[in-house]
This record gives sequence, C-alpha cells and structure tokens, in this order.
Amino acid sequence: MEERMRRLPTVFLVLPCLALLAPAPGPLAAGKRPITEQDLFRFVWIADPQISPDGSRVAFVRAHVNDKKEGYETEIWMVSTRGGSPLRWTSGPRDGGPRWSPDGGRLVFMRSNDKDGQPEPPQLYILPVAGGEAWPLTSLPKGAAAPAWSPDGKSVAFLSTTTDEDIARAAKKKDGAPDDAERDSDVRIVTLARYREDNEGYADPRHHAHIWTVALPAADGEKSAPKRITSGPYDEGPPTWFPDGKQIGFTADRSLEPYYQLPTSALYAVPAAGGEVARLLSMEGVIGSFRFTPGGGQLTFVGAVTRPPRSYDQPQLFVSDAAPGSRPRAVAADLDRDVGSGIIGDQHAPRGGAESTPFWTADGHSVIAAVSDQGTANLRRFDLKTGRAQPVNAGNQEVSAWTATPDGSRIVVLVSTPINIGDLYLVGSDGKLARLTAVNQDLLSGLDLGEPEEIRYTSFDGRKIEAWVQKPPDFDPRKKYPLVLDIHGGPHAAYGYNFFHEFQTMAARGYVVLYPNPRGSTTYGQEFGNVIQYRYPGDDAKDLLAGVDELVQRGYVDEHRLGVTGGSGGGVLTNWLIGHTSRFAAAVSQRSIADWSAWWYTADFTLFQPTWFHGAPWEQADDFRARSPLSYVTEIKTPLMLIEGESDYRTPPATGGEELFRALKYLHRPVVMVRFPGESHELSRSGGPWHRVERLQHIINWFDIHLQGKELHLYDVGTAESPQRSADPAGSGNRPGSGSLELP
Repeated sequence: MEERMRRLPTVFLVLPCLALLAPAPGPLAAGKRPITEQDLFRFVWIADPQISPDGSRVAFVRAHVNDKKEGYETEIWMVSTRGGSPLRWTSGPRDGGPRWSPDGGRLVFMRSNDKDGQPEPPQLYILPVAGGEAWPLTSLPKGAAAPAWSPDGKSVAFLSTTTDEDIARAAKKKDGAPDDAERDSDVRIVTLARYREDNEGYADPRHHAHIWTVALPAADGEKSAPKRITSGPYDEGPPTWFPDGKQIGFTADRSLEPYYQLPTSALYAVPAAGGEVARLLSMEGVIGSFRFTPGGGQLTFVGAVTRPPRSYDQPQLFVSDAAPGSRPRAVAADLDRDVGSGIIGDQHAPRGGAESTPFWTADGHSVIAAVSDQGTANLRRFDLKTGRAQPVNAGNQEVSAWTATPDGSRIVVLVSTPINIGDLYLVGSDGKLARLTAVNQDLLSGLDLGEPEEIRYTSFDGRKIEAWVQKPPDFDPRKKYPLVLDIHGGPHAAYGYNFFHEFQTMAARGYVVLYPNPRGSTTYGQEFGNVIQYRYPGDDAKDLLAGVDELVQRGYVDEHRLGVTGGSGGGVLTNWLIGHTSRFAAAVSQRSIADWSAWWYTADFTLFQPTWFHGAPWEQADDFRARSPLSYVTEIKTPLMLIEGESDYRTPPATGGEELFRALKYLHRPVVMVRFPGESHELSRSGGPWHRVERLQHIINWFDIHLQGKELHLYDVGTAESPQRSADPAGSGNRPGSGSLELP
C-alpha cells in the first residue's frame, strides 16, 4: 500500500517540441467520447471481496488514484447481496484485507497510517459491524498482514516480519531511553543467490515472515500481546486455521537456498499455542493457498507439479487427506486447462488484491474453483468422485476473484469484460450473474468503447492460434488502418476477455490492435504452453507474423504502417522480430531482455535456468548467443523506443534496453530510451498513476510519428529535459507533445 512521490520519467535524447493538437475524432456513438490515457485517473478498482458468513453482504477493497495522482488509496466498502448501493466502511487511505469473524459481527482488516508524511507498516484493526470506530489490534514494529480468524472468533493469526530485537528497540525508544545502541547499518551483506525481488526490493536476512497469533482483548480497544509461533531462516505463507482451532496450517519452502532447486513448497502445521512445526504434506511442486473441509478431514488447493523441469507447469486442483504423510491427488487430471484465474490485463487492482482459494460444496463431494480456458476464466464444480469439471457460470469474461459462504451456498465473483473494468456479481443457482456494483458506470457509460473481435488463424505449421482485434470506434472496413501488434509477456501468460486500457486507447487513436496468444501461452493446455521450452524465442514469433498476415489479407490494415510492442517476454519477442524482419515501421520494446547471458547473471530469480536453457551461459554459450536478440542488432533498422523501469529487478535495464540503446546508437540507428525512476517490472499494471499514463502516452507518440506521420519532435537528438506533466480534468487526452503541455 506504500505510496511514493515519483520524479518525472527521463526521456533520453529529446528536444522540446511544438504543439500538436489531438486529432479530430471521427463519428462516435451519440453523446460519447473516445477513451484517453488520462482516464486511468478516474478508474475505480475492486479487490479482495469477502462475503459475510450468512451471505447477506460483501466486504471489499475499493482502490482509486489519490488527489495528487501520485499514488493509490484504498478503503473497505460493503454491499448487500440483495441489492442497493455500496457503502464506505473505513476512511482509508490505505485499508485492505477485510476478513469476517465467524459470527459475522466483526471485521479484521489491515491499515497503514502516516507518520511524518510516510506510510507506516500496516497493522491489524478490528471494526464492529453493528457500529463503532475501528480500533488497533496490533502495533508491531514491522507491521502485520494476512489476518485469519480462529474458528471460535477469539483469536487472529497473521504474518509479521517483526523480530524480538525490533520489539525491544521500539520499547526502548518509547520509554525515552538514550539511544546507545549501535548504528543500524544500511550496508548489505549478500550470501544468498536470490537476494532481491522485483517490486519488493532487497531481501533482509534478519527479517522473515512468520506466523503470529493475538487474542482479542476482553473489551474493544484494550491491548493484547501478540505471540510469534514459528521461527527460522525462511518465510511462511498466510495462516489457515484447522477447523478444530487447535492447529494453524501454512505453506513454505523451508530450504535455505531455493536457488538450487525447482520451485517447491510443502504444507506445515503448528499448534495454535506454539510448539513444534510438523510437515503435513508435500509433493514435487508448489502448493498454493488451501482450504479444509468443515470437519477438517480433507483439504483442497491449487498447485503445480514442477518435475521434470518444464518452462510451463499447468496449475491443477488437488485434494488430500489432512493427515501427516498424505499424498495429494489431482482432481480432473485430464482437464488440461489452467485451474485458477490466469488472464493478464492492465486493470487488475493496483493495490489491495488477494488470492482466491477453491472452496468446498456443502456436501463435501465437490470443490469449486476458477478455470482459465482459451482466454476466459469462469468457475467450475469439480466432482471428486468422477473428476468432471462442470461449469458454475460461463461467458466471455474473466472471473478474477471469488468468495463463498462457509457452506458454499452463496457465491460472489469479481468479473471483468473488455468493456468493464470489474464489478461484483452474485452467482445464481442457474449460473446467471446478478450485478451488485457498478463502480465505473458513470465514466464508462460516456466512453465510446468497442468489443474486440475474436479471430483464429492458422500458423506456419498448421497450429491454430487465437487472437483478438481491437478496432477504432468509427471503424470502416473499406479503409486502411495502421496496425499495432501487442505481444503479451510471460511468455507463459494469456490475453483474453478482460478490460485492457492500452488496447482501447490505441484503438481510440485510430489504430487496429492485434493481440494474439501464440504458442507458449497459457489456457490452451500443457503441450501448447510448454512447446517453446528450449526454443524461445522462435516459432512463437512466426505465430505472431502469421496473425499480421491474416489481418493484412482481410484488407483493412495498411501493410506499410505496421507497429509492434510488448513488455517483458513481449519485449523479448519485439526485439527478436525487428532483428529478423523489416516489416515493422516502428517498435516499442518494454522492460525487455536483449542478452540472455546478462539476464542470467542479474535477474531476481533463476526459474528459467534449468527450464529454458540446458546449462549456464559458459556451458551453453552458443545457445545463449543464438537466442539473444542482441546478437542480431546489426539487422535492426526499425525505429525503436525502449521503455525501462529503473527499479526493475525482473528484467534489469542493463540486460535489455540499455544494451540495445548503446548498440543501436553506435550503429547510428533511430532509437530512444524512456526511463521511469522508482518503477519496477510492474510499471504498466501497478506503477505510479502518472507514470502509467505517461508510459502509454509515449507509446502512442512513437506510433503517431512513425505510423501516422505526426510532426512530433519529442525524441529528436538533444539535451533538453522532458515536458512538464499537465492535468487533464476534461478528459481531452492531452499527452507529452500536445498543445496544452508546458515545456521547460
């Protein structure tokens, strides 16, 4: 929930430009206007819905951009499942993680307060549902997270990285004792191979996430001392109480150096009063969040088998007896689709999100979980006896989160579509959805949004590829339009039927946007996803070009005005394509990799070392070189923009954009680099609001110049600073280089 003031992104080699007014729009739907980049400031996001035990209402996190447009605010809201307007229940500005007490009388939630203008670590608060002010349950130096009520409602388990030393230091400071302790050094001593994490920062070997419990005091607002019940040099996952309240379960990878093995975790149990930790079950893979049957005899979870090494491990639904030594079994092992919600987008909640867990039906004979299938994500009921997975609801949409009453009789889902960012719906017994919220209705109803067209085409080897085409609101099939091929990252991820601000905005600016799921994408089965192992990039790039050919053949795309962009794995493929073809008139590569060897040495994790390459760079030098886009830099003639987050540890700038930029400048090729201070690999999804807007503005600027012939001089060689930001309260779509922007 941390909010930080950000500096302007630095545009390398730019000059201030003369004004360019936004283009005059074509015929639009009556009373509606085109969507703009700055509409992001007006978006509202829903996250972490939690239905009350009696099913009468839903608590959820509502996120939005703050008044300064430099960060996000979150509050807890409530809506009745019988209908009516949602009501705000907490004041924010950084509240999240609501969880109902078993009797439905209280909510525990996380709140981060300000101190000296900076957010403090979040603490747990209790909110009486019948009325009254929220009061703090914890005050730990490093905060508290992931709260879970005990079955009797008398205690809360949670995670904290607080140590005994932290508590002693805080007590000493509170008592006003002189600070005679040694200086807390900021020097990092690194001994672990995986020593930093994107969007998290550098690992602190002195602080690990452990399970704590705290009893509710006799009277609201009184103090109660929390107790840590696990320890050790490893992090634990969120706590889940056993139904009898005697033990608490959690997942963890308790190896000291996870770097040396494929992803692995096990499920552990610890007495609620503290004591010895026991391993409950494990498998050759990863165990996700889990849920017990009401009687506690079984549990269910979504996991993935990671042996043998594969670049893509399809998540499956598992059930197991809740006894030590039990072996989980896959339910519907022949389903061959991703269990869970796996559709990527740029408008999932930037703050306040949480993972949804599969849940049991009242009779205990079935488990309900989401299944991602060919660009959709909906709930299915898994019959434990037959292994069949029957639809609970259906539709061209993404169910990204869900919540159910303890008996599974009432279900609420968070649904996104290509023309709706996300709202809550009650699932009827017939699978039909009854809408509970409309948080963006006023904004979206005034925008001229378009439904994308789903297409399927045949690639070079006969493989069928699914893609979507976002067209301009005033699309005329008799005209020729510039095309932007937008490639998803991962590469094991999938586009689908959810709201994508980037695609809608590009289309509103006159572009046809093609966004395919090439081989290697998820939601099409294990073989389709893993077929690119040890061959990435390669045939997936041919799938992308086949999609471009398909649209050119349809007659409404100008083959001389083709653009390509993508982030992360999509940036890799962007770099690869422009090094192997001259078809594209412009390219924007975002948070990419150009040199696999450099990436291998510097990235925050090494999952791909055994699954993407057969050895280390010095062992497989030819393979690393052959699959690195940098090896083909002399073939790159396409005007290229490189977008980098300066705090990206997943694809560090030095492994992608910086290398390509320097090489192309040496070759006197058209290239510009746009750098975003303080931003991680998550820039496009949860970066600072202004940075997210500016990123999209720069992408469209680049394509406007090279595909539409606009006279923008922002990226001419020079030494000037970036233009100033400009507020856009009227939604006019002004962006860097437009007439209303002030220049330095």
